[in-house]
Amino acid sequence: MSQVRLGLIGAGSVGVLHAEAALRTPSVRVTAVCDSDPRLARRVAARCGAQAFTDHRALLDTGLVDAVVVNTPHALHTDIVCDAADSGRHVLVEKPMATQVADCERMIKACADAGVRLVVGHIQHFLPEKVAAARAIEAGEIGAPLLFTDSRSSDYRTGSRPAWFFDPRIAGGGVLMNIGAHSVDRALWLMGGQARQVAANLVVPPGSAVETDALVRLDLADGRTAHIEVTSTGTPPAHDRFRIVGERGALVVSPHSGAVLHVDGEARVLYEPTPDDIPAAFAAQLAAFASCVAGQSEPAVDGFHGLHVVAVVLSAYAAAKAGGPVPVSQVLPGRPGGRAA
Repeated sequence: MSQVRLGLIGAGSVGVLHAEAALRTPSVRVTAVCDSDPRLARRVAARCGAQAFTDHRALLDTGLVDAVVVNTPHALHTDIVCDAADSGRHVLVEKPMATQVADCERMIKACADAGVRLVVGHIQHFLPEKVAAARAIEAGEIGAPLLFTDSRSSDYRTGSRPAWFFDPRIAGGGVLMNIGAHSVDRALWLMGGQARQVAANLVVPPGSAVETDALVRLDLADGRTAHIEVTSTGTPPAHDRFRIVGERGALVVSPHSGAVLHVDGEARVLYEPTPDDIPAAFAAQLAAFASCVAGQSEPAVDGFHGLHVVAVVLSAYAAAKAGGPVPVSQVLPGRPGGRAA
């Protein structure tokens, strides 16, 4: 197909990013938008010249789309993805893929059985400073990665975002499931390893049903380690930065300062940030999805990686409750490292 007809299911803030990305991506065109809030659906649809819906099944029944992008609250992903697969539509589902490993497995199976593509929207893989870091690692600039440390903040005070983010039944957790999933994703991706066990400490403030702060130690199967810290507003300044130490050098990466390579006491800037980085990343992600749908490439982030991230986050919750390290295999029985058989 020369142009993929997209249905956006969920017209909140991330749905808007996808809609705007589609307008700058020639290989895709938004033809339908769905949201339970008809005003949101109509607003985003109008920007794209698309039809608006309030029920994703009605959207799928029209024949208007070849593929869908699922941007709904986390726990709602599974049924929508499976319905899309059953109707023969390809799927890009936002992260976190789901709130339970079994739901990830269900989505993977539904798409495989239907013969449609399943891609997980981990946008880190398209942000230019992270792409620059990945290329440097692949080129052997720092040697084999040995240690990963990640620290970022996000406002997780009550009222800072829609109410569903603070309902663990819908969101699956708090700052770790939502924001920390990005950190887990980039640790697994850039370190190139499988998770073995997780230890974690979480802060759940009085009156909150979800954690606002998290400290995680992720041990990989080969003995390497990643440390992840995610904090809420109240611990200034706002930050988002990770460092990868390798055999011969290190990378320091942030959307605020770009990607910097440190070797033998010298620093070399690999990428400097621009105001267009996030919009460009969403456009690149859609272009890659269109290529995958057309059979020209494999998924940039497949369902197994999305499942792996969810398994690590759930293991962190279990570890915090247990007060000690938890093997990832306890969350994913018989499948060490979160890889499907």
